[in-house]
Amino acid sequence: MPRYALQVEYHGAPFAGWQRQSDQPSVQGAIEAALGKLEPGPHTIAAAGRTDAGVHATAQVAHCDLTRDWDPFRLSEALNYHLKPAPVAIRACARVADDWHARFSAVERRYLFRLLMRRAPATHDAGLVWQVGHPLDAGLMRAGAAHLVGHHDFTTFRSTICQAKSPVKTMDEIRIEEVETFSGPEIRFHLRARSFLHNQVRSIVGTLERVGTGTWHPDRVREALEARDRAACGPVSPPQGLYLVGVGYPDDPFAVLAPRHPRT
Repeated sequence: MPRYALQVEYHGAPFAGWQRQSDQPSVQGAIEAALGKLEPGPHTIAAAGRTDAGVHATAQVAHCDLTRDWDPFRLSEALNYHLKPAPVAIRACARVADDWHARFSAVERRYLFRLLMRRAPATHDAGLVWQVGHPLDAGLMRAGAAHLVGHHDFTTFRSTICQAKSPVKTMDEIRIEEVETFSGPEIRFHLRARSFLHNQVRSIVGTLERVGTGTWHPDRVREALEARDRAACGPVSPPQGLYLVGVGYPDDPFAVLAPRHPRT
C-alpha cells in the first residue's frame, strides 16, 4: 500500500484537538473522513504531534496508507476539496517509504506561541493569540527561559495526565522576540525540541508571562524546574496562541516539492 506524507494546516478552534474523538470533532477525524470519500475505509492516519483542543498548526505532519497509487499533488487537491468547509488544509503531499512514520521518524518539533499585549479586544486576531492587557518585559522572560534550555526533568511543566514514560526532555531552544503587528505589540515564543510533554509549552509560556509582569523573579523559574512538582508551575496559558509550525526529519519529504498550479 503506498504511503503518503501530508503537511497539514488547521485552525484549532472548532476541534477537540488532533486526536479522533467518538463524540466531538477532531482534525484527525476530518482528514480520515475526507480520505473515505476517495477510497473505501476505514482510514487511520498518524501525526507527528497530538495537539490539544484549540491549538493551531501551520505545518503539522501526518501519514496515510492508500490502495491506489495517487499523484501526490492530485491527492492533496482531492483532500482539500472534501475537507471543505472545515478549517483544515493539506499544504503539501509526498510519497514516502513504507516504513516512514510521521511521529517516529521525526527528530524535531517546533512550536510558536503568540501573546498580544493590548487592552482593546482583539478583532482580526481573536482566537489566534493569547491577549493580555498589560506590557511584559521580554528581557526578564529571556532570563527566566534560559533556565529551561537543555536537558532537564520537566515534571513541573507537564500536565498531571501526561502519558509520557519520562518527564526528562532536552529543550534545544526557547527564543523570545518582540514583534509589532497591525493588531499591536506581540511577544512571540519559539520553542524547539525533539519532543514535548503534554502541556509543556503552555506551562512554560504561562510561567514566563508571570516573569514578564515582574510577579516572578527569573530565578524562580529555575527553582520551579528543580522542584519537580506540578504545584510549583505558574498558570497554564490558554491554547489559542499556540501553533505547531514545523516538524523535522532526517530527510524532509516535502523539501523537493515544487509549486504546481492548474493549467490555464
